[in-house]
Amino acid sequence: MPVRLSNSNDYPDWLKLAKEVEPLFGPMVDDPNFCDGLRTAIREGHAICFVEGGKSGGSEALLGGILISKAANEILWLAVAERSRGRKIGSALLAEALGRLDRTRPITVTTFERSLAAGIPARRLYESVGFHYTGEAGLNPAGIPTVVMTLA
Repeated sequence: MPVRLSNSNDYPDWLKLAKEVEPLFGPMVDDPNFCDGLRTAIREGHAICFVEGGKSGGSEALLGGILISKAANEILWLAVAERSRGRKIGSALLAEALGRLDRTRPITVTTFERSLAAGIPARRLYESVGFHYTGEAGLNPAGIPTVVMTLA
């Protein structure tokens, strides 16, 4: 199955994905807090990835990932490699994440506000499973306006 929990061997590929999306999210790869948080998420089973390959001894390619907080019942981060967008990878990651969060409590995510064209696919994905706008979240580290969406 291409969606699975990440392990420590995936860490370098997570950093490659983070580097690719830094223009939208802000600096991550050189941020020790992000790196420590990513390692912790992987170790605690809160990092889910979508991989391709790995059959017949070949190496896997990490095409997307999602980080969750079970304590906060929140999706912390979702990204899909540009070369792999439009293949329903985000949908598969989100479905897996929602299955690991507590559906009896509200689930939140901070995502891009409507004015950012690059953020429209993420908003549509969240809306497609029932998330709705619940408030402004300010600028992210890249200076992009964000909002909170909630799945009741």
